[in-house]
Amino acid sequence: MEKYIEKFMRYLEIEKNYSAHTLLNYHLDLKDFKRFCGEISLESIDYLFLRKYLAVLKEKKLGNRTIGRKLSALRSFFRFLTRENLLKTNPILMLSSPKLEKPLPSFMTEDEVSKLIEAVYPKDDKDAFALRDRAILEVFYSSGLRISELVALDLNAVDFISGIIKVMGKGKKERVVPVGDIALKAIRNYLKARKKENEAVFLNKNGKRITTRGVRGIVGKYLKSAGLLRGISAHTLRHSFATHLLNRGADLRTVQELLGHANLSTTQIYTHLTTEKLKSVYDKAHPHA
Repeated sequence: MEKYIEKFMRYLEIEKNYSAHTLLNYHLDLKDFKRFCGEISLESIDYLFLRKYLAVLKEKKLGNRTIGRKLSALRSFFRFLTRENLLKTNPILMLSSPKLEKPLPSFMTEDEVSKLIEAVYPKDDKDAFALRDRAILEVFYSSGLRISELVALDLNAVDFISGIIKVMGKGKKERVVPVGDIALKAIRNYLKARKKENEAVFLNKNGKRITTRGVRGIVGKYLKSAGLLRGISAHTLRHSFATHLLNRGADLRTVQELLGHANLSTTQIYTHLTTEKLKSVYDKAHPHA
């Protein structure tokens, strides 16, 4: 089975352009399945054998999301094997994944976002690190980027005249995202103050590209300063970006494009948030609510 797993992993990396993080998870999940299989041949694996594997996963008290991810890796694996004619039939077709309840993403109110950004106080126009932190928060909220997209942002991807940035998203898919004047001004102020030359927009104290861990630390620092500690993280700014757009009348397809979601169903989670807001307003305002 090892050679089939390696062949599948090369396919995911070269043809599907999966990220290193996704490749690692797939590899770990398939290695786990291989250990369960022992000496059994790939051709001997059938629906009942896979049911036993599912039962073992449940006995380990793994969460439905973890089990679902492992089965998703197996589905892709067996689909690949049957398409390449390495297996005659796909044994996992009839196996169903445990149902998942999508948790509603947390988001901040518009006032809370303003409070967070205003928590950054640059001493003057030479205070490079505070100006950088301000720019990071402004760009996050203005464009709804993922943390990985923000740290990967290069200077040549920012068009200050057109007000857009080119982003390399999941699956190495490039998209163009508008960025507001306030965020662009914050970037300019930071670039004027920083001394190190680098192709990256945001740098750490060593003059190198900032890491995702570094960005999380920065956001956490100002969340604490602003007194916003109710389960909010750096990623919450992305959720807030999407929710505030929908609250102010943006359509779902546009928000999907801006966020870089491959499927509209991923974006639809935000409609639950806006629906909850509508219900809240209705309950407060209607006399017979």
